[in-house]
Amino acid sequence: MKLNAIKEQDGATRKRKRVGRGIGSGRGKTSGSGHKGQKARSGVSINGFEGGQMPIHRRLPKRGFNNIFRKNYVEVNLGRLQSALDAGNLDKKKPVDVAALVAAGVISKPRDGVRVLANGTLKDKIEIHAVGASKAAVEAIEKAGGKFVIATAQPASGHEKR
Repeated sequence: MKLNAIKEQDGATRKRKRVGRGIGSGRGKTSGSGHKGQKARSGVSINGFEGGQMPIHRRLPKRGFNNIFRKNYVEVNLGRLQSALDAGNLDKKKPVDVAALVAAGVISKPRDGVRVLANGTLKDKIEIHAVGASKAAVEAIEKAGGKFVIATAQPASGHEKR
């Protein structure tokens, strides 16, 4: 088989329908849009309109609300911290905080703070400063001889209390 001899199978592609090309084409004159009215104009598709039937977005009940003060935390697993320590991106002697995690490339944006989760294993003794952690993560940190400190969350830009 040669690249210049590759051919698609018959019927793999269809010719596109060219509208407005004479009445003999079957799609001439009004190009399948009927006569006049909103739907005959350009750029029209009435979103959510179901031909007079009660639309789905009105048939279903309204539920819940969006809390504008919701905190959006970055989740970091212990296994990810250990791999950063093994690679030498994090210093075992210094406390690990948001700034250290960003500098090490563990997280890209701090958002509303960091939450530590227990997925993976932690072998090194480190001090972690974060806004939260799961019980299992705190136990694993202390079992490795480390310490978990609850840090105050720095508000991310655009999320300050109004």
